[in-house]
Amino acid sequence: MGQERLPMRKLREILRLRYTMGLGRNEIAVSVRCGRTTAGYYLKLAQEAGIGSWGDVEAFSEGELEELLGIKVPLRGVKPAIGVRAPDWTWVHGELKKSGVTLMLLWQEYLRDNPEGYRYSRFCEHYSRYRSKLNVVMRQEHKAGEKSFVDYCDGIPFLDPVTGNLVSTQLFVGVLGASSYTYAEASLSQDLPSWLSSHVRMYEFFNGVSEITVPDNLRSGVKRACYYDPEINPSYRDLAEHYGTCIIPARVRKPRDKAKVEAAVLVAQRWILAVLRNQTFTSLAELNIGIWECLKRLNERQMRHIGKSRKTLWESLERPVLKALPQTPYRFAEWKKARVNIDYHIELDDHYYSCPYTLIHAPVEARSTDTTVEIFQRGIRIASHRRSYQKGKFTTEATHRPKNHSVKLEWTPERITRWATSLAPELGQLIQQMFQTKVHPEQNYRSALGTIRLAKHYPQDRVKHAARRALDLKAPTYSCLKKILESGADLVPLPEGSVVECSTTGQVKNRPEPLGKNNLRGGGYYH
Repeated sequence: MGQERLPMRKLREILRLRYTMGLGRNEIAVSVRCGRTTAGYYLKLAQEAGIGSWGDVEAFSEGELEELLGIKVPLRGVKPAIGVRAPDWTWVHGELKKSGVTLMLLWQEYLRDNPEGYRYSRFCEHYSRYRSKLNVVMRQEHKAGEKSFVDYCDGIPFLDPVTGNLVSTQLFVGVLGASSYTYAEASLSQDLPSWLSSHVRMYEFFNGVSEITVPDNLRSGVKRACYYDPEINPSYRDLAEHYGTCIIPARVRKPRDKAKVEAAVLVAQRWILAVLRNQTFTSLAELNIGIWECLKRLNERQMRHIGKSRKTLWESLERPVLKALPQTPYRFAEWKKARVNIDYHIELDDHYYSCPYTLIHAPVEARSTDTTVEIFQRGIRIASHRRSYQKGKFTTEATHRPKNHSVKLEWTPERITRWATSLAPELGQLIQQMFQTKVHPEQNYRSALGTIRLAKHYPQDRVKHAARRALDLKAPTYSCLKKILESGADLVPLPEGSVVECSTTGQVKNRPEPLGKNNLRGGGYYH
């Protein structure tokens, strides 16, 4: 079998973790969820290509990076020779408990006495098999500044003073691995904005960022929970990159991976939720003030088995080695996959944003904040717009339009009109007038194609009459044609001397012709 081929997003994440955080091959493999050999292979390619920093990686697009690395599929390592002397795995297991001893060091010592012995990967594989047979639960030891763990539990409801109803909350809990320094806050839900905002406030509370952040397989943080390859939400990865941390989700059905935070949740339930259970709060802000008062006492309370408080351990162990906070806090952004339409726009929350017309039909990704929308194609930003919340409207950059529609675009107003005319001449007239209602015809492409698609669901005679009636109404729009066909107004003949109108309810009605001047009473009538 060949080497695993990684998507470019994972490859860039491997290089980011190496060049911005200095992580080793094993840690990178765990975070990205690929084999250690695979991670090492791509790191070697980057080294051979002369890449020495994350700035070098950011300078290239995904296509250029693939070409630079010359990605090929290598063969896996060959089988070891038969009859190789295996090390004493009991001795290896005992040595690993000593401070500073690693499998790499033990393998090098083993190889000095056995030059033809196992290669490092096979050495680790055999040791892993030995360890899996041991019925021993090892106590996890956490290095200072290495990991923070995050999770949710049910919170305390507060009373809505307007409705008189109880509003349920969720309690977010974060804890540092070495000091057990704990952060907690209540939120209304476990949705993505709440999840990321709680992380931002947690890092600020810790006054720094750990190397690794370990969440549970919560939907907000992990799009697809999988034992071998959980997919991290793109917005969560954005946050990780902004703070320079590494996301390693707890494995599915592996409670030991998150034992630290589960213990912290239990402590929070006892020292925060239980203390506040009989108090009444009338807002989320008021509830969080109560939580933080209890949290302060919890972190300053001396732990019996250590003889020091969580805050003392945080100040002496964790705070000096945590990564510094960035100058600005993370700003929430959502990612969405899209495909550029024939009008060279993509849709985001019922608003349309333009892309260069050369990317029609191309898949892209949109990154949106509350103020901006950025559009990326293969990792390169191709467009940036101010965020708009006007539904059905267009935000179009003039440089994205072709100078000559009839020459450069696959779809033109003329082509769409001819298509509509082939279904019914009246429909062609309707589409033609539809294009005349906008300064830029591409803004009506979607409506025109929707009108043609709608017409295909009805007999040709009905489409003719409905289109003619929409023209008489001087309303050449998709919505008007749809109302006429759905209400069956095209089947009702118009009485002679009547005018058609379209009501706000979508029903097409007749109203009498206004009286002419001959029917009006003159001034002499009243004398």
